[in-house]
Amino acid sequence: MNSCRILFVLAAAAALSIAPAAAFHSGGAAECGGCHSMHEPAPGGDYLLTRIDSSSMCLSCHAAADTAPSRYHVMTYPVPGSGLPPVEQTPGGDFAWLLKSYTFTVRGTTQTELGQTHGHNVIAADYGLTVDTDFATAPGGTYSSSELGCQSCHDQHGRLRRLGGDTTYTFAHSGAPIIGSGSYDTSVVPTDTTAVGAYRLLRGGVLGSVDDEQPGVTYSNVFLAIVPSTYNRVESVTQTRTAYGAAGTDTVGNWCASCHPGMHSSGNYVHPVDQSLGTNVANHYNSYVSTGDMTGSSSTSFLSLVPFSEDTGDLATLKTHALITDAYLDGPTATDKVTCLSCHRAHASGFVDALRWNYESDFLTVADSGGTPIWPGIDNGADASYHRGRTELEMRTAYYSRPATLFGAYQRALCNKCHGKD
Repeated sequence: MNSCRILFVLAAAAALSIAPAAAFHSGGAAECGGCHSMHEPAPGGDYLLTRIDSSSMCLSCHAAADTAPSRYHVMTYPVPGSGLPPVEQTPGGDFAWLLKSYTFTVRGTTQTELGQTHGHNVIAADYGLTVDTDFATAPGGTYSSSELGCQSCHDQHGRLRRLGGDTTYTFAHSGAPIIGSGSYDTSVVPTDTTAVGAYRLLRGGVLGSVDDEQPGVTYSNVFLAIVPSTYNRVESVTQTRTAYGAAGTDTVGNWCASCHPGMHSSGNYVHPVDQSLGTNVANHYNSYVSTGDMTGSSSTSFLSLVPFSEDTGDLATLKTHALITDAYLDGPTATDKVTCLSCHRAHASGFVDALRWNYESDFLTVADSGGTPIWPGIDNGADASYHRGRTELEMRTAYYSRPATLFGAYQRALCNKCHGKD
């Protein structure tokens, strides 16, 4: 009997030794008991969740009181007090910005910038996140703001999977088992008998079908991207490059249009999206360093504050570009594309409309008494039209800790990275 037990233990240990290392989601569905309780769900909640609503369930793992950016956290909670910025610096942003409102006076008029203007207002009652009061439905769409949650974009059960490899592949909602995440530069390459999860567990339609698990949204496309395995970090020294891709109709813009279709119609949507940059814009992006400085080169021009989509669906190639070392800073070619995420962050940012930079001001940077470029703040004498109620630390953190000296004094809006009207 004892020998049988020993053999069983040895066999189990051997099986564990060859099993793929996995995080909670493992690229697909996690343990059911991690979110649901058959007998002790949250009072008043739905789906037998142990938290009051779906987004609160997500944030029970993805929110934290960190003092520095940490792993998979997308919200600083409790939210830092007045003058202090949220901590997390994932490519998608920190939801805590939704709870940071600012009041300031410009030319004698007092203005209030509500936190809810800073991004997608997912509803997470346990974390103080409530429905958007400005928009009853998604701008340019019909999806109800009262239904918006993490699950609106992400499939919490992770059914969408990538089969067949990194270069030639297909997506499906069933089939080979998901053995790991498909999001990272370090992700395992799926084989004929295995699969990896979709990027960030994002929903997606395949072969004309739709993901019908989220009523009110029709996802007809998938989201192609690769992110460095270390992605929640300050960019004070090197940048975090998420490599966005495009293949046919599987583009960032088409995916975002699942909820915002009207933003793509004539009369409502005037800025090109998913279109090739063209030679002139690509050349300008590659030459532009900062206001007044056009000495850049295509091999060093990438700026994470103005990313673009590469004109490829080859995820093996994108894996080599998703870095935190600045070893690959190549700018766009004429066929690469502008996307929604070239200007906006997916979750929330320190600025209105989840923008990556302060679009409401003439200047992004100013100068101290000695002429050194600094980020404007209420604590360094900058004009209110530039700091808009933020401290210098808040402003610098909103730019992911990029030094103001990289841009120079009196840098204008980063629209100019492509358009050069400064």
